[in-house]
Amino acid sequence: MSAVRLLKVLAGLVLLARIVSPGLCSAQSGSREGAPVNGSFRIAGTVVSASSGTPLGQALVSIVNTKDPRDAHSMVTSEDGHFEFKQLKAGKYSLKGARRGFVTGFYNQHEQFSTAIVTGVGVDTENLVLRLSPSAVLSGKVIDEWGEPVRHANVTLYREDHSAGVSRIVRFSADTTDDRGWFEFSPLNPGTYYVSAVVAPWYAVHPVSARTDNAQASAVMVDRNLDVAYPTTYYADATDSDDALPIPVRGGDRLEIEIHLSPVPALHLLVRVPENSQQGGSMPVLHKREFDSTEFVRYEGAQAVSPGLLELTGIPAGKYSVRMLGSEPGKGAQASEIDLTNSSQELDTTGAEPMSTVKVSVQMAEGEKMPEQLSIALRDSAGRIVAFHPVDAKGEVNFGDVAAGKYVVLAPSPNKAYSVARISSQGNDTAGHTLNLDPGSDLSITVSLVGGSVSVEGFVKRGEKAVPGAMVVLVPENAESNRERFRRDQSDLDGSFKLPSVIPGAYTVIAIEDGWDLDWSQPGVIARYTPQGQKLTIRDGGQRSMHLPEPVPVQSK
Repeated sequence: MSAVRLLKVLAGLVLLARIVSPGLCSAQSGSREGAPVNGSFRIAGTVVSASSGTPLGQALVSIVNTKDPRDAHSMVTSEDGHFEFKQLKAGKYSLKGARRGFVTGFYNQHEQFSTAIVTGVGVDTENLVLRLSPSAVLSGKVIDEWGEPVRHANVTLYREDHSAGVSRIVRFSADTTDDRGWFEFSPLNPGTYYVSAVVAPWYAVHPVSARTDNAQASAVMVDRNLDVAYPTTYYADATDSDDALPIPVRGGDRLEIEIHLSPVPALHLLVRVPENSQQGGSMPVLHKREFDSTEFVRYEGAQAVSPGLLELTGIPAGKYSVRMLGSEPGKGAQASEIDLTNSSQELDTTGAEPMSTVKVSVQMAEGEKMPEQLSIALRDSAGRIVAFHPVDAKGEVNFGDVAAGKYVVLAPSPNKAYSVARISSQGNDTAGHTLNLDPGSDLSITVSLVGGSVSVEGFVKRGEKAVPGAMVVLVPENAESNRERFRRDQSDLDGSFKLPSVIPGAYTVIAIEDGWDLDWSQPGVIARYTPQGQKLTIRDGGQRSMHLPEPVPVQSK
């Protein structure tokens, strides 16, 4: 019998079997209705409120094939929150939901990570629960000492953040109060927030201190009760960020707060600077610590009251650092932190440490072109980025007015991960990415970069069972000095994960269940989990991917 004739006979027998006994085919395909037939699959489930569990009708649900973005589908849920996508290919799909009054979110989302839905591998993709958090609103009013609303106040919203592997309070959003003194932040995800407000009193007058006869006369004519300032005020009415009250926000919350501003005497800071008629002297810049960052502080005015002496006015009491900016890079100076408490307090910057300049030349690995969007950054010992600049067409970056200290040199790029492998300066070649900068130095360095081009793939399991939604962390050897080499992912529905752009080196892969609020980049925290992890080494060469031979065991937080 020919092959063509045989195929026709077999097709006829299959058709006859379906007519005579339709239950036979359904039993062979699976016991549940709509099970995969001829390689097609389904993704189905219910969209619910994360806070109440109530099904959400009229929610827009979409899926996208992670390997083929053109393979995308969307639909609106029924009144009972149900969604269903049929005739899908085997693969991984991102699952996203959106509805008015709720924060758009992906399936089991944590930060920028989520769990992909994997079809064709025997996992249940038809009883999914997609939880959306009701959007929260945080609003409030800024009020002055008379109980009146304060218009045009600058209000800043901060949020507790763990995305860098250490708990930090970072600037999240900003608003300006309206004519009623109101501000609003919306929509907000659940989390812990902080709020601050700052504005100059509308009635304040800041006379210059008596240094000349004319200045003395004008000072006498001004009521000292008007020489006041509002300090930056945090909820609830604290003037130091360390005393700010956290605001826990849950899904669906509608919170209202009040921030009360109270005037304090405006202090006058006298800054003695080196006289330099050719360069026009230096201009002082004030900074103040706010949570885990340093913010620029505005003052009302600066005036030369005598040769080599400047007076800054309209400054509330507090701790500040003063940086003197010269007219040329590297000509400024960094003064130590001062506690400004007395009016007409004098700061002598003539003995302050001079600032430094750093010229950075970038050297790529042999055969690799300079990326188009590469930058160089300097990170200080407190984890703050103090200097950042794109690399120019010559492969160079120039930093001016950098304070003396110890820095980590970073090479961020949006398209590929890079790390500084070596730093060369004046004939000295040292491994690593640490730069020690002396006061007043004019330094030229060459940084050699190594790129991350290897992906590490594997599975997270508990015994023989796949674990979706676990936080997977690639921990570098000497984690404290190699924080930029950490990689993270979230395990998908089948327990699979992929850690991209891994730089050559020694690592340990760990998986933690519900570990998203851990300070995972802190060596003292992560060391608890690494003994149970899986060790691996990425070597230089043509390797593009590594598949772990054994599953990574999930660990409890």
